[in-house]
Amino acid sequence: MSTSATGDGPLAVLINPSAGKGRTGRLLPGILSRLGAAGREVRPLTAASAAAADAACRAAVADGAGALVAVGGDGTVHLGLQAVAGTGVPFGVVPVGTGNDFAAALGVPTEPFAAADAIAAALAAGRTRAVDLARVITSDGRERWYGAVLGAGFDAIVNERANRMRFPRGRRRYDVATVAELVRLRPRTYTMTLDGEVHTLDAVLVAVGNTASYGGGHRICPAADPTDGLLDIVVAGPMSRRTLMRIKPSVFLGTHVEHPLVTAYRARTVELDGEPITVYADGERAFPLPVTVSCLPGALALLTQL
Repeated sequence: MSTSATGDGPLAVLINPSAGKGRTGRLLPGILSRLGAAGREVRPLTAASAAAADAACRAAVADGAGALVAVGGDGTVHLGLQAVAGTGVPFGVVPVGTGNDFAAALGVPTEPFAAADAIAAALAAGRTRAVDLARVITSDGRERWYGAVLGAGFDAIVNERANRMRFPRGRRRYDVATVAELVRLRPRTYTMTLDGEVHTLDAVLVAVGNTASYGGGHRICPAADPTDGLLDIVVAGPMSRRTLMRIKPSVFLGTHVEHPLVTAYRARTVELDGEPITVYADGERAFPLPVTVSCLPGALALLTQL
């Protein structure tokens, strides 16, 4: 843990009012009140779209915000990370989403008011902890940061289908998309270069984790540690639909990596190429392959409890 002083600027708070099935709106007055206990001006940031939220966060940091707090789920956290990654501006998370995988990995209190109290106490004390982040770069130089897991196989394909669907809504949409893509399941050929070592492989799933889980507790990269300077890569090789569905429940425990068709690697940098699958990072749409993913040690200054 580091104890570097935080800036004296206001506390910018990115709010996703729809997170947690609308629970944010009910909790927001109490959350903002608790954040204000740090003695800083609290400036809520709201936006009508992800692009507007991204711009609002970047503007707040550029204007001298002393810290940025994300109130929402992993998608809200993902937007906030784009503004603070590598800047030294402290970042806090109040988890009110349906997944909250990044917050869970870092030991953030699961109860929103407790999380807000912990952020206020850390901000008042100037207490942050250095946490690694992953950075995705395309061949033409576009860039995206993420905190949890990048999916580049069956999981990303399901996400892509679900995002095109208008019905049903909520988690049920992902269930329908999973069934639809399961019928089409096939291995794809990837070229994966890990710290300069080239692997050519066929796989149905490739996940690159900074932390262990995604999708609300699926521990796809169970050994990932966001303070070790490394990325964990988990590859599921060619397998039948029946085998994939048999393995799937074990992902919640992280024991799927014991299956003979699943292989785990570690590296600082991952170059990933193959069919133009659109990868998803922190559950958010990123870029088509090819991409390069690198671990940036200590790129995030996390406002943390003792």
